[in-house]
Amino acid sequence: MSFTASPATTPSAAESAAESAVASTDGLGAAGPARQRTYQVRTFGCQMNVHDSERMAGLLEDAGYVPADGALADVVVFNTCAVRENADNKLYGNLGELKQVKAAHPGMQIAVGGCLAQKDRETIVSKAPWVDAVFGTHNVGALPALLDRARHNNEAQLEILESLDVFPSTLPTKRDSVYSGWVSISVGCNNTCTFCIVPSLRGKEKDRRPGEILAEIQALVDDGAVEVTLLGQNVNSYGVEFGDRQAFSKLLRACGEIEGLERVRFTSPHPAAFTDDVIDAMAETPNVMPQLHMPLQSGSDKVLKDMRRSYRSSKFLGILDKVRERIPHAAITTDIIVGFPGETEDDFQATLDVVEKSRFSSAFTFQYSKRPGTPAAELPEQLPKAVVQERYERLTALQDRIAAEENARQLGRQVEVLVTAQSGRKAGETHRLSGRAADQRLVHFSVPDGAETPRPGDFVTVTITEAAAFHLIADPASPAEYGLRRSRAGDAWDRSQADSCGAPAPAAAGAKAAVSLGMPSLPVHRN
Repeated sequence: MSFTASPATTPSAAESAAESAVASTDGLGAAGPARQRTYQVRTFGCQMNVHDSERMAGLLEDAGYVPADGALADVVVFNTCAVRENADNKLYGNLGELKQVKAAHPGMQIAVGGCLAQKDRETIVSKAPWVDAVFGTHNVGALPALLDRARHNNEAQLEILESLDVFPSTLPTKRDSVYSGWVSISVGCNNTCTFCIVPSLRGKEKDRRPGEILAEIQALVDDGAVEVTLLGQNVNSYGVEFGDRQAFSKLLRACGEIEGLERVRFTSPHPAAFTDDVIDAMAETPNVMPQLHMPLQSGSDKVLKDMRRSYRSSKFLGILDKVRERIPHAAITTDIIVGFPGETEDDFQATLDVVEKSRFSSAFTFQYSKRPGTPAAELPEQLPKAVVQERYERLTALQDRIAAEENARQLGRQVEVLVTAQSGRKAGETHRLSGRAADQRLVHFSVPDGAETPRPGDFVTVTITEAAAFHLIADPASPAEYGLRRSRAGDAWDRSQADSCGAPAPAAAGAKAAVSLGMPSLPVHRN
C-alpha cells in the first residue's frame, strides 16, 4: 500500500493530464463523452496551509483537473492541520461524511495531505480505507501522480517523505486572489516549543535565496497583485541557513524597491529573534504595512520557560514599545494559549497584565490542546477543562474590551482600504463592501449615491464613522467624502472574471494566468 516515488517513475504533469483525459467519465463513473475531472481542496489550519492549498490546486489544474465550483467533485483533497486537539475529529468526521457519497459515485477519489497526514500516516488509511491517497508536508508535488496510481492500481497510495523533496514555491500555484498573494520565504522550524508539533512535521528551517523570493514577488506584481504576505514558520529568522542575521530586514527593504507593490506584510515572527534592524526596515520602507503579528503565548515568565519560548514578558513588551515608537499607528496582533500544564492563577493573571499593557488590536486565543508527541503532553499538572474554560472566557472578555477601545480610537480617521472580494455577513442588508486598511483592520464601507463602485483590488479612501470590537464602518455622506483609486489589481480582477465566464479578457492576451507554473523568469514589465 505504501509507495515511494523516484524521479524515474514520477509521471510529468502532461502525462498525468493525458491519463486524466483517458480516464474521464460523464458524471462520476458512467461512461460517456470525455470530460475533465473536477477537484475541491478543503483547507484546515494556518496561512502556510492556505498557501499549500493554492499549490495543490495549481498542481491539479496543471494536470488537467478543473474546479468543481460547488458541484460534487471527482477529487476531494483535505489539507490538514495537526496543531489543535480536534484536528483528528474534524478530519475523520469529514471523511466519514464522504464515505457514503463516494460509495454512490464510482470514480470519486479522496486525498489527505498536510500536517496530520505527515503525523498519522498509515493510521488514516487504517481508519478510513476509502481514502485513495495520503501525502505529507514534504511532497505536495506528488499529489497528481498518487491520484493516478490509486486509480490505476485500485488501491490506496501512501507517500510520506522525511525531508523536503522540492521547495514548494517551485510548484504550480493556483492563487486564491488576483490582488494579493502569499510568498513563502522559508519552510520548517528550528525551535523546540514544548506545545508545538510543527517542527517534527515540517522539518528544520530551509530558506529560499533572496533572488528567488524577489522574482516570485515580481511575477505576482506583473500578474496584477498589489499586496504580498511573506510566510515562514518563524519568518524573521530567515537567513539562518545561509548565515545572514539581517537577511529578513534586507528582504523587506528590497520589497520596497519593487514598483507596483503597494503593501507588504509578513507572518509570523518569533519575539526571541525580533531585532531592531527589522523594526527599522518596517519604519523606513513605505510599502511595509504598519501591522505586526507578534505571538505572546503567555505573559508568565514561568510558563514561557516551560514552553521553551526563549524570551520573557519584559522583552516582549520592549519590542512592542520600540515598534510603536517608530511606527505610532501600528496595529499589533498576537497568539495566546490558556491553560498550559502547570499554569497557576498567578501565571494566568500575568498573561492578563501583559495583554492589558500590550493593547492588541486583536488576538487569536486558544485553550491548550494536548498533542501526542509533544513534550508538553507529558508534563504533570494538566489542568481541568473547567479551569481552562473559565480562564479562556476571562481572557477573551478582556481582549474584546481592548479591541473595542482601540477601534474606537480610529473614529474620524481617514484610511485607505484595499477592497476585497469578500463582504460582511450583513452586506445584503447594509449594501456595504469590505476591505482592509493599511494596518489590516477590517473595514465595511458604503458607496455614496453618485459615486463609482470599486472592484476588488481597487483602493478607496474613507473616514471611519463607527467602530466595533472586530470591524470598522465607514459611511461617507457624499461623493466628496469618498475617494476611489482604480488599480492594476482591479484590472486583473476584471480579467479574471472575464476569463471565468469565457468572455474575451479586456487586456492583452496572456496578461492574466490562472496558474503560475512554479518560479518563472522575470517577465517583461507591462505599462
